[in-house]
Amino acid sequence: MTDSTKRGRGRPKAWDDKGTQNTIKSLDRALEILVQLGEMQGGTLSEIAGALDQSPATVYRVLSTFQARGFTDFDEQNQVWNVGAAAYLTGSHFLRRTSLVERARPIMRDLMEATGETANLGIERDGKVLFLGQVETHATIRAFFPPGTASAMHSSGIGKALLSRMDDERQRQVLAAGQMERFTEFTLVEPEAMIADIKATKARGYAIDGEERNLGMRCIAAPVFNVFGEAVAGISVSGPTSRITLERIEALAGPVMDAAKRLTLATGGNHRPAG
Repeated sequence: MTDSTKRGRGRPKAWDDKGTQNTIKSLDRALEILVQLGEMQGGTLSEIAGALDQSPATVYRVLSTFQARGFTDFDEQNQVWNVGAAAYLTGSHFLRRTSLVERARPIMRDLMEATGETANLGIERDGKVLFLGQVETHATIRAFFPPGTASAMHSSGIGKALLSRMDDERQRQVLAAGQMERFTEFTLVEPEAMIADIKATKARGYAIDGEERNLGMRCIAAPVFNVFGEAVAGISVSGPTSRITLERIEALAGPVMDAAKRLTLATGGNHRPAG
């Protein structure tokens, strides 16, 4: 297949021209109004027009056009415009085609390069952490969690990051199911110590596995959220304590939390900050 054939399928011949002629200004302005309406979570005509410094007449025509297609709703009683169901349905097509693993791969690669440590992706399955992917460090000593590996929640950085965003009842269920086995002298197995660690994790935004699963290995993890703000995955860096020292934890936590936020946004999720 030639390049010209490929171009014809999705773009006109001059698709690589970066000029303004490739955009429709009126459409761009209309979408700006829809985005603003979403960010405001509803508003009157004057509020929307004022926020965008556009004339109410122009904004009204755009909103009415979107309303005809179901992209906006108008509350007659309160005179308030809101984003309509069609906007959600259109966005759901993006969510259905989104793959967590595919979206995570370049983000994990960037995280590994930024920290020099192995980056991991995991989710909760049946009360355990299921590792979905890994980008290994170039260093000779490294952590290794091949896809499909399962690990106890209470002794895993990703596990504790996910636990920190569960409600109390779900936390108890997961911890009870895992029976909090002791793997090393540093494993937290007392309920009070575990709950305190989970609360500290939520407050700072990242979890620490300090040789709790394997002696000589340390992990830093942060949660990834879905569209409802629920923690559905975790991303982490792991490596030997000789490199991930106690003094280095805070410096590594920043890139880990940034990577988790990037993955949340890349998959259409709703980022929830620490606290």
